Amino acid sequence: MTALALFDPDTWQAANWHHLLMAIASLRQVLEQLVDQEQPAVSASAPSIVPNAVQPADPLHTATPFALEHLCKTFGLTDFERDVLLLCVGVELDPIFSLLCAQIQSDRQRSATFSLALNALAQPHWSALTPQRPLRQWRLIDIGEGPALTLSPLRIDERILHYLTGVPHCEGRVLGMIKPVLPTAELVPSHQQVAQQVAAVWLQGMSSPQLPIVQLCGDDPAGKRAIASTACHLLSTKLSALSTPAIPTNPTDLTTLMLLWEREVILSQSALLLDCDSLDSSDAAREGAISQWIEQSTSLLIVSSRDRRRAGQRPLITFDVALPTKSEQRLLWNETLGDATASLNGQVEALVAQFNLNAPTIQAVCVEAIGYGDGLADQSTDLASSQQPATLWDICRAQARPRMDDMAQRIIPAASWDDLVLPEREYQVLRSIAAHVRQRIKVYDEWGFAAKGQRGLGISALFAGTSGTGKTMSAEVLAQELRLDLYRIDLSSVVSKYIGETEKNLRGVFDAAEAGATILLFDEADALFGKRSEVKDSHDRYANMEVSYLLQRMEAYQGLAILTTNMKESIDTAFLRRIRFIVKFPFPDFQQRVEIWRRIFPKATPTKDLDETKLAKLNVAGGNIRNIAIHAAFLAADGGEPVQMKHLLEAAWSEYIKMERTLTDAEVKGWVQC
Repeated sequence: MTALALFDPDTWQAANWHHLLMAIASLRQVLEQLVDQEQPAVSASAPSIVPNAVQPADPLHTATPFALEHLCKTFGLTDFERDVLLLCVGVELDPIFSLLCAQIQSDRQRSATFSLALNALAQPHWSALTPQRPLRQWRLIDIGEGPALTLSPLRIDERILHYLTGVPHCEGRVLGMIKPVLPTAELVPSHQQVAQQVAAVWLQGMSSPQLPIVQLCGDDPAGKRAIASTACHLLSTKLSALSTPAIPTNPTDLTTLMLLWEREVILSQSALLLDCDSLDSSDAAREGAISQWIEQSTSLLIVSSRDRRRAGQRPLITFDVALPTKSEQRLLWNETLGDATASLNGQVEALVAQFNLNAPTIQAVCVEAIGYGDGLADQSTDLASSQQPATLWDICRAQARPRMDDMAQRIIPAASWDDLVLPEREYQVLRSIAAHVRQRIKVYDEWGFAAKGQRGLGISALFAGTSGTGKTMSAEVLAQELRLDLYRIDLSSVVSKYIGETEKNLRGVFDAAEAGATILLFDEADALFGKRSEVKDSHDRYANMEVSYLLQRMEAYQGLAILTTNMKESIDTAFLRRIRFIVKFPFPDFQQRVEIWRRIFPKATPTKDLDETKLAKLNVAGGNIRNIAIHAAFLAADGGEPVQMKHLLEAAWSEYIKMERTLTDAEVKGWVQC
């Protein structure tokens, strides 16, 4: 088999392989001449892939530089350093090289060494051995153990060997941490524009002294990755990604990885996406490693993060990446659903109005609704079924849950409008809240109110009242009515004693909730809201800033945000003016308690001889009534009986003990006949 037979003769690989073999053959002749001066020639019986005399036909003409020449030029190798590298290549590719090395060296070592190179090769210079020169700086060769530096065996780095032979191969030590990013599908127009701007910035920066770093900020990691991939495609550049958890914090490991990656950039014309979206700001070691990478990197670098990072020595150009616009999301739904869109009776508009999803999520929802990944356009009969619109809606809700589940408690709504016992005015305010949420897209977008200004478009409400008066139940009713997820956030746990941490916690909640426009129930608002404090120190100033930040996010949030408080009077009126709805939940009077008792037991619960007018004499709120009813139901079930007044009496005693109150004779008079 000839050397060129290893590759298709009409390819660049074949020409490159021939060029490499010619270089090795020339170097082998030098070694053979050196051996002939001292002893008989090496036996020709040893197999060799490099012809001794007649070489293959002239190499193929190609405009692409050969790997050896490109490597030498790029890394700045001298002729001597080039021959040292070729010496190591020869040992790998031609077994005769090992025999020649053994015959030349007095210790019969079959590997290449610096000592051999200095004595056998032309234009030797000692500086080639130093760590600052390319052979060692870029780890083009590895030095094994030996009695001295010049006598230690030399071996070409595997990545460099594959590169010189023209075989695509990524550095294994890099590949374990830095993963290739596959080309993405066509971007939505707003993201395509950002990708073109990124490519233009790099094209312009290549002629400047320092190549700028591009920073993509926003809460859509998939969109930012797609933008980075498209920008690199426009520049005919490969893209790989390094995520935060994979970056080494050990200084030695970090330096090694950075070196190997910079070498990979030179060899394969690659760019790096440094993915900081999942970075925990409290991880100081990893934050330091990322900062070091950004400061010391000299190649094409894109930083993807939720927050803006401060510029260092290299220019830092930032692009804010938002989720696709509503019109772009509508187009994505229509393209993904294909012919099925017309059969959904306007459900796409409802999905676009409620959910704020990126392209991969919209595609995933449609795939899950169909049940498999291909042929969406051919499945219109399935999507048009009576249950399909609800399926798409519920899958969209589920897509938004994972991040929220890590930050808040999801409440599964069970209450309906029939379960609420409130004065008519408060009842109608709750109905108005539901109407605002349902119609916000029509009023804001179609009727043009959003064009008048973005301030105050968020739908916010304050539920004020003592414990047990129905605040949480009302939030459940709204979630049930609107078919949205409800998440409870305890503000007393969000508020941090560390300056600035509260704002970060609140931002995480709102950012996670944006995708599904879920209903956010901020409980215990008194922990954060109070009379605007006099600014005496930095803590007072930051406390006021945190309140302002919460109100600002509530005003911009596209879903419904509800605050609950037991003490409305403690909240500054300046804050109250920025909340759209205020619902006061009064302590139920006698008639309201009668109505609560009439509705408290499910239809399936067996009851006997219950007197709601007597039960209503218990001066307790609806939450306490529910506790008493449930306790009585367990007592009755354990006794194999329907729920009776005697069970409720025992349950009332237990509830009053818990409340540290005394159950009076007037409250339970006539409950049980003696």
